Parts: sequence; C-alpha cells; structure tokens
Amino acid sequence: MLLSNMELIATAPGGIAKLRELILTLAVQGKLVPQNPADEPAGVLLKKIRAEKDRLVAEGKIKRDKPLAGIAEEEKPFALPQGWEWVRLSALLQKIGAGSTPLGGREVYVPSGVKFLRSQNVWDEGLRLDGVAFIKPEMHAKMAGTVVVANDLLFNITGASIGRCAVVPSDFDEANVSQHVTIIRAVLPELNAFLHKVLVSRHVQQTVMDVQVGVSREGLSIAKLGQFLIPVPPLAEQSRIVTRVEALMRLCDALEAKGQLGAAQHAQLVSTLLGTLTASTTPEELAANWQRVAQHFDLLLDRPEAIDALEQTLLQLAVRGLLVPQDPTDEPASALLQKIRAEKDRLIATGQIKRDKPLPPITDDEKPFGLPQGWEWVRVGDVVELLNGYAFKSEWFKPAGVRLLRNVNISHGHVDWSVPVMLDAIAAKSYEQFALRAGDIVLSLDRPIISTGLKYAVIRDSDLPCLLLQRVARLTACACLSSEFLQLWLKSDLFVGTIDPGRSNGVPHISTKQVAGLAFALPPLAEQSRIVTRVTALRRLCADLRQRLAEREAVQARLAEALVESVG
Repeated sequence: MLLSNMELIATAPGGIAKLRELILTLAVQGKLVPQNPADEPAGVLLKKIRAEKDRLVAEGKIKRDKPLAGIAEEEKPFALPQGWEWVRLSALLQKIGAGSTPLGGREVYVPSGVKFLRSQNVWDEGLRLDGVAFIKPEMHAKMAGTVVVANDLLFNITGASIGRCAVVPSDFDEANVSQHVTIIRAVLPELNAFLHKVLVSRHVQQTVMDVQVGVSREGLSIAKLGQFLIPVPPLAEQSRIVTRVEALMRLCDALEAKGQLGAAQHAQLVSTLLGTLTASTTPEELAANWQRVAQHFDLLLDRPEAIDALEQTLLQLAVRGLLVPQDPTDEPASALLQKIRAEKDRLIATGQIKRDKPLPPITDDEKPFGLPQGWEWVRVGDVVELLNGYAFKSEWFKPAGVRLLRNVNISHGHVDWSVPVMLDAIAAKSYEQFALRAGDIVLSLDRPIISTGLKYAVIRDSDLPCLLLQRVARLTACACLSSEFLQLWLKSDLFVGTIDPGRSNGVPHISTKQVAGLAFALPPLAEQSRIVTRVTALRRLCADLRQRLAEREAVQARLAEALVESVG
C-alpha cells in the first residue's frame, strides 16, 4: 500500500517529508519488513549486550552503569512484533556523553589540526564538514572524554538543531565534539545503523520535544536521553529494515528530484509562454499569442507562482497599452499635457507656485516599447509631484500625538500601524506641508524595495492624521493621471525592474530624483479608467484561481495524511 501511494503522497504539500517520516515510523514499529520466526529474538541479543558490557566493566574500559528503571506497560507507545523488545537507550550503550568547548571560544580554533565537531556539522544524512573548526593536538589530548571514534552516533542536544543525529563514517580519523553534541556509542557496532533510524524517527524526535528542559525549551539532558525507550528487533531483522529504509529513501530522493526538475521545467514554460505576451507589439499579435497561452492554462496555472507570473504579465500589458483597445474619440494625452502646462504657467505667473526645472527630453534609447495611438512619453516628474518626508528627530517622539509614517509602516498596498511613532500634536502643526491626505500614495525609498519587492501604500481616512517621515516619498498624480493607473505602474516590472537602487551607509535605497526621471507611458485619461477596470476584473480572477488551487492542495494534503495514517 505504501509503494502504491508514494506518488500521491509525494505530490501533496510537504509530501516528501511526510513520506520520509512514514517510512521511519513503519520501520521502528516493525511494519516495514516481515518478521522471520527463525531469527534469533531480541531478548537473546540483549543478553549478549549485557554480557559484553560486563566484560568491558571488568577490564576497566567503561564504568558500571546505574540500574535502569523498569518499563511500565503504560510507557510503551505502541505494540511490538513477536521477537522485539523495549529497552532504555542506555542499556544498549557503552558511552553516552556530551562534549565540551575549550575555554577561549573561537580564539582556540586553528587553520588545521584535529577536527572539532559542532551542532552545525551534525545532520541526519551524515556529517557536513564544510567549514569545520580545528583545534590543536595538545588541546585534543586534554579532551580525551570528548573524542569521537568511527561508527559513533552524534546527537544534537541544544538549539534549533536539537534532535539531529549523524553516524560517524567507518573511515573517520579523529575529532572532538562541543558541549552541544552527545556521543552515543553502542556496545555492539552492529546496532548503529538501526539505532540511527530510531533516533531520527518521529518516535524519538517527538520525545525530544516533550522532555526538553529550561524556560526556552532548547536543551535536552543526557540523563533523560539515556532513559528514552528504544524498540529493538532481532539483529537479522534490523539489517533487513535498514536495507529497506535506505532503498525507500533513495526512492524519495528520486521523487524529490523529479519534483524539482518538474518545477524548473514548469517555470521555464511559464516564462516562455507569458514572455510571448509581453513581447507583443500590436493588439493583433497579442490576441494570437494569448490564444496560444490559453490552450495551456490547465498546465500553466497549477501552482501559485505561475498565477503570480500571470498577474505581473497582466500589469505589464496594461501599462503598455495592450490590455484594452484604444478609442479614437478619447482626448489624447498630448492635449492633457498642454492643459497641465498652461495651468502651471498661470500659477507661476500669479506667484502661487515656483517655476519648475524642466526635465530632459526622453531619448529613443529610454523608450522600451512603441506607444499606442493617443499615448505620450513623459518623465514621471512631469505628471507626478514627489515629496520626501522630513527628518524628524527621535527625541521629538512622544507617547501620544500625531503618527509619523515610517518605512516600517508601509506594507504591500496598505499602512501597518502595529509599530507606531508619535510626534507631539502641537509640534506637528509646524510641519503641515508633510501632512498626508486620504488617497495619497506613499512609497518606501529604503531597503524593503530591494529585499521584498516594491512597498507602497495608499493612505486611508483611518490612517489620518499622520506626517511623512524621511525615506518615504509621497506621490501625487496630476490631473492628467489617475491615481489607480499610477499604482498599476508602480506594481509593474516597468517600475520595479527599472529602478536602480543605490546605497546610503550600505543600505540599498532609491531617491525621489531617480523616480522623477523615469520614462512613463501616459495614456488618455479615459483609457486609463478602462485599463484600471479591466485589470481589477482580471486580478479578481487571479484571486479566484489562487483560492481554488489552495482548496485543491488542502484536499490533496488531507488525502495524503489519511493515507499516511492508514498505512502507519
């Protein structure tokens, strides 16, 4: 049943991880391979282990361990097959002990010498020695109790990596371990392979989570680790289980690689087909390319990142004038610009505003595409008024007053006031030129535009009153540009992919001067309205697609979970 459903489970969200967990669960419960009545039972194996421990004690090689508490029936988490036994971990070991870190911290590390293994070197699939630390041989000699030998198991007992466990390779030379790593050394080396599977299984990992100590719950004591319950099969069955687990894990690796390859191929297909849309130069060419893409929608739009790519493509088509047809009766953008210029000249002549510095004309090299009829190339600064915030001093901040809009308050499309900063209300009256109004667009000029994509917000009535702090810009569209169309451009790759961040004190940033100098394709005002309406409708469809995809994935995940439970 497991093999017949592996493909289905693997394709569910987090499916490969569920598969690996299920395989180990079946292994430690004795459900992965059939039992053989001819196998020497685990009870005999445990007597041999006890005899070997007594021999090592008699020879002075190890200390006699304290008697372990008996195992009550209510402690046993599941029933074992015939021939298996429950034991406490320490009963199987000749050594269980954490390492130590030499005094001096990183200063004692040297470029070469004896390897010093830390928690970052210990992974379930084995040791990772990239960037391993080294200590001097004389330091190694002083830390004899922390020496690692071939075939040891290393188990992390603190920090975020708690519970990770690695088998030391049989050809390993020598090393010491830090206090964050425990050495687990079995009495019989033949136990190591199966014991490792048990230690990384959900049975032990859940116990690790349940018995951590300390307020932060980030540590596991060696005493408690030694008390863990371990299911022990006959030695011959252990070998069969390990062989079977490793074969199934290789199959999981293949399924995982197949999924990654599929994801890469899918992303390339999406990029290629959607790229034909943005490469279109005429509505007729776009219609033909769209028809080609539409034939593959079922294949293309089967994952969230593909829908994100489609939505960005729609934005690019919108701001290029390819999403809605042009209307020859629309007043062209050139006429709008003339009216704006005439009004500006009137205000300058009457002394109401200062004469603005003319922006340089747009060269052909700056024009990324040809314009539809009625559109005009302008500089952003020709149609958008940009204002940078004021550098209010932190000592002016008060527990109450008028809120200051900072970088951290700008989320994707809206303002987040969960971390507010206030300016005294009386002092705020002196800075009314930085007061924001409902409908204003504000743009982050610092790091967020680089790390998480463009961050802008639209001011709502509920955000007021508030003042604009430095490193945030206010964008006010003139009468020839709708605020909604400006937002489409801000979200499109024509802005996000074009703006070139500089650095101020090592922090990526953009400036209002950069934004003002960008080339902007201005449509007729009536066409702007039609474009916004069309994009809004298409984005609703994208939201519906995401919802349906999420529902499908939820059903698939529940089905996979049910299969896991039924098999386990």
